[in-house]
Amino acid sequence: MNITITGKELKATEAIKDYAEKKLTRLEKYYGDENIDCNVTIKKESTATETAEMYVTVRGFSFKAVTEDKDLYAALDKDIDILEGQVRKTKARREKMQKDSSIKQMNFDGVEETSIEDEVIKSLSYELKPISVDDAKMKLQEKKGNLFYTFVNVDTGKVNVIYKLKDSENYGIVEPEN
Repeated sequence: MNITITGKELKATEAIKDYAEKKLTRLEKYYGDENIDCNVTIKKESTATETAEMYVTVRGFSFKAVTEDKDLYAALDKDIDILEGQVRKTKARREKMQKDSSIKQMNFDGVEETSIEDEVIKSLSYELKPISVDDAKMKLQEKKGNLFYTFVNVDTGKVNVIYKLKDSENYGIVEPEN
């Protein structure tokens, strides 16, 4: 990581340089050992505020953060947070684009096309709990989009299935005979 710290109307002390270098190492986790160029400029704007400007260049991307604060260290912290957000967002976008393009470029020649008709393609399992018919109806209503709900009927001790009838507000129950 190449770091340049410049002070305008404000001296860049060793403590400030060390602090900025320490904070900028947070960007290394996104790019590892890549060549990262960082330019930090600190200025005194008025008697009450100090400004920290950070420019980071890596892999042809440039990131910038400018923050004013009463405390220079707080301004540096805010800049690092801003830069880290920009770097993270850019890296996530690039990875998504690479993933999408790699799927589009996949070669499916020679892959045999198969039909999935009349095959079980999804399997669910869950714990059956003894509950009343009314409670099972409420559970089915909670799980919008489900066509049925399987439960152990607390009155009979048998496995039942409750389902909503088509084009109606009524429900049906499937019970075993014996």
